Amino acid sequence: LLSLPFIDHSTDAAEAPRMEPFNRFPRMVQEHFVRRLRVHDDIHRNRILAIKSKAQAQAYVNDVQRKIQLAFGPWPAKTPLKPRVTKVLKRDGFRIENVIFESRPGFLVTANLYLPENTEKPVPGVVGTCGHSSNGKQAEPYQAFAQGLARLGYACLIYDPIGQGERLQYVTDDLKAVLRPGTAEHIHAGNQQILLGEFFGSWRAWDGIRALDYLLTRPEVDKNHLGVTGNSGGGTMTTWLAGVENRWTMAAPSCFVTTFRRNLENELPADSEQCPPRVLALGLDHCDFLAALAPRPVVVLAKEKDYFDARGAEEAYARLRHLYRALGAEENVRLFIGPTYHGFSQENREAMYSLFNFATEAAQSSTEPTITQEKDETLWCTPNGQVAGLGSKTVFQFASESSKNLAKSRNNPSGAGLLRLLTETLNMPEATGVPEYRILRPQSNRKYPTRYYANYLVETEPGVQAVLTMLSKDRIYSRPRTENKRAVLYVPHQSADADLREDPLIKEVLAAEEGVPFFACDVRGCGESQPDTCRAGSFLSPYGSDYFYSAHSIMLDQPYLGQKTFDLLRVLDWLKSLGHQEVHLVARGWGALAGTFASALSGQVKQVTLKNALTSYASVAETEHYHWPLSTLLPGVLLHFDLPDCYSELKRKQLRQIDPWGAKAGRH
Repeated sequence: LLSLPFIDHSTDAAEAPRMEPFNRFPRMVQEHFVRRLRVHDDIHRNRILAIKSKAQAQAYVNDVQRKIQLAFGPWPAKTPLKPRVTKVLKRDGFRIENVIFESRPGFLVTANLYLPENTEKPVPGVVGTCGHSSNGKQAEPYQAFAQGLARLGYACLIYDPIGQGERLQYVTDDLKAVLRPGTAEHIHAGNQQILLGEFFGSWRAWDGIRALDYLLTRPEVDKNHLGVTGNSGGGTMTTWLAGVENRWTMAAPSCFVTTFRRNLENELPADSEQCPPRVLALGLDHCDFLAALAPRPVVVLAKEKDYFDARGAEEAYARLRHLYRALGAEENVRLFIGPTYHGFSQENREAMYSLFNFATEAAQSSTEPTITQEKDETLWCTPNGQVAGLGSKTVFQFASESSKNLAKSRNNPSGAGLLRLLTETLNMPEATGVPEYRILRPQSNRKYPTRYYANYLVETEPGVQAVLTMLSKDRIYSRPRTENKRAVLYVPHQSADADLREDPLIKEVLAAEEGVPFFACDVRGCGESQPDTCRAGSFLSPYGSDYFYSAHSIMLDQPYLGQKTFDLLRVLDWLKSLGHQEVHLVARGWGALAGTFASALSGQVKQVTLKNALTSYASVAETEHYHWPLSTLLPGVLLHFDLPDCYSELKRKQLRQIDPWGAKAGRH
């Protein structure tokens, strides 16, 4: 002990500069997920390489088709498309029809149908899907491939994605964008749908399925030759559509197919529609969605300089090639890696034309003809460039209606029934034994309410630690020792270090619980383990690191909020091992969610104080511009219960609510 430095905690607060919150373990969450996805990747690769016969290969195809439906379904009923052509543009060798149809009742889809002229018999049909261009189908590379296909003798229907082009979901009265088209709209809508047990990618794919339905109504289209292609976000949709819809006879996704492991290791966030629920838990990877079409012709189109890792594209192709070889159709799967950066550039488009010509046994060249770009307004299907101007329903309106209908059908569960539903929805791992812990050396003065403090790292599962700060009137370097059977456990909004200095509630609790040991806890992904990954300073951004791990947790079928709740339950086990049989759990903001669930599930918690707790998940689902991030949302929760059910349950634990937050307050 004599060798330990003496730390002076008596500096006047007025002299101290503003402190950044402690964050000593910023890579912990990333490395935990890397370990998990490497295990997934090894199992996936070995499972495919174990295929030795055609029967085994066909069984694999059947299995991935079934699992894909589990991730994406169930699907809505097909309703009348109500299509109408709003304009016809005649061009040299082809024409363009501007089309509007309904993929769901009142949900308008805008599309351009490119048709070759002077066809004496039906021609192959292709559905084109767009990447994250603000102007959707009007973007230069998407016009290019649709026009190129038409000039080569294909019918191509290319449609606007939700939140892009003419289909913005969040607009002002004069039809201007409120959110950034594409990524921001997708994440905002997708996060909200998670509460309802829905997947934004299924909504996106459903538009593609209905686009195929419309294409098949056209007499110009040969129903025996149906392809799908797209780039980036459109490469995503091409991949997903290959997996969920069995009518395709060929597929060419560009600048998307890699492996989930490579995306995670490279810290590459992806939109809501690119992160299917349970997909990793089901053992699926990108290549499986193309395997679902086997042995029909597919080509993986990649780029050497793309942020979608070309190594992953090669790995996906190698697995597909092994499967196709076992099916006796190795010639039907291809890989093309263009030399340039991300995009559906001409060399990738020509690799797509080549695959489609091979699949349709067409004799024409795969060289792209001369392309003439149209003005955006020329390709508009609506008078003012937005379906909102025609009164189209929005994704939010569907979500709000669904939430209200679910509220009517839920029976306000309580008691053992609520705890069972809560446990199932959180889907936490099994806890065994007393957690191991470490003792950290004290740091410089943090201006906490007490003069001294100690830090403990409690291992909640291998490689994951919760960071505990124990306040003390006396200097402490060792294990916590107390004869008091009661303790206070504080769960902060985002950082225990920050809240210990700034939240007046802590001083109030210390005074009310004088002599009771006080611990503040950062669960994984907050405070001391707030990730610094994806992009510097991105933690709070809609596309940042907090979202990144929340999305991966959904794919693993272990909600991030469930993992944080698990951390608290393990910390409670640790406190019990120290002799604290009774706990007053105090939680704030984001932390109040895991605090609520842990308090409901643990008999050790005898008293609960919640500050700035979310009023209800229904309020988020029914508020167009909510501010709670994905990490605070529990997938499928509104199918079973809502937060007020949990708060009612906690009344028997002396629940005290202070200044609850509504749907628009979660970004504080």
